Amino acid sequence: MANQGAKKRKEENTRHMAMLLRLIIACNVIYVLVRMLIFHSTITWKHWVGLVLTSVAYAMPYQQLSAMAKPTYDDDGNLLDGGFDMSTGGICGYLHDIIYITSFVQVMSIISGKFWYTVLVIPAFAAYKSFGFIKGFLPQSSEGVVEDEKTRRKREKMEKKASRTKFVKSRNR
Repeated sequence: MANQGAKKRKEENTRHMAMLLRLIIACNVIYVLVRMLIFHSTITWKHWVGLVLTSVAYAMPYQQLSAMAKPTYDDDGNLLDGGFDMSTGGICGYLHDIIYITSFVQVMSIISGKFWYTVLVIPAFAAYKSFGFIKGFLPQSSEGVVEDEKTRRKREKMEKKASRTKFVKSRNR
């Protein structure tokens, strides 16, 4: 009974990773069949480069997710942990987004090469998130900040309270 949650998570992760693999394979097959076989007369070296780049863009997040979903076992072979919960946000969500955006771009690039510009959303979002992260480490200046009356009174009250001497009562025995 104690490992029911771990077993359930392991099964969910196995199904989830299989679904992601089917998505990746389906998008690659569609791209190769339609773009490379049906529209073979319009294929250029750029299409081959696109196929390689999307394959790399699939492989890296998939390998990371696969490592996160891997269950852990003890020395006796008993299941300790079912792996990372794939439904959470954070880095796991970003890795999923990379796979989904890449699959969209790969399939839609069959229609028009302009869909390749959609891939630029990934580094743009990474730069946005990085800027927010780096901004937290930069010194914050409070010069020029206008303080309203209520906030000023509250701050002064807290400063006054903090500056009071504290008396400690002791019990005499």
